[in-house]
Amino acid sequence: MKHTIIKPVISEKSLAAAAKGWYTFAAVLMSRKPEIASAINALYGVTVTSIHTLIMHGKERKAGKRMKRVHRQDWKKAIVKLKSGQKIDAFDIHESHETHGTH
Repeated sequence: MKHTIIKPVISEKSLAAAAKGWYTFAAVLMSRKPEIASAINALYGVTVTSIHTLIMHGKERKAGKRMKRVHRQDWKKAIVKLKSGQKIDAFDIHESHETHGTH
């Protein structure tokens, strides 16, 4: 089986969208919407009803001892909507609000 989904995208924006039922994943650049839907169905056991995809262009960065310019890889962002009542546990993150410092 071809690996289509790379990883879930966990950020403040994607977690806010997940609360509304939209889940964000990083996908292989050449993958298509039906491939992404079947991969998410196989991995998480949910039914995808809608998919939006965006091509994210890799940024140019400086790295190494000589601060050589390198170009990060382009990737595809897939934002999927699930059937009502379904959710993906990878996006269910509870933050603990502990105070740090002296009392």
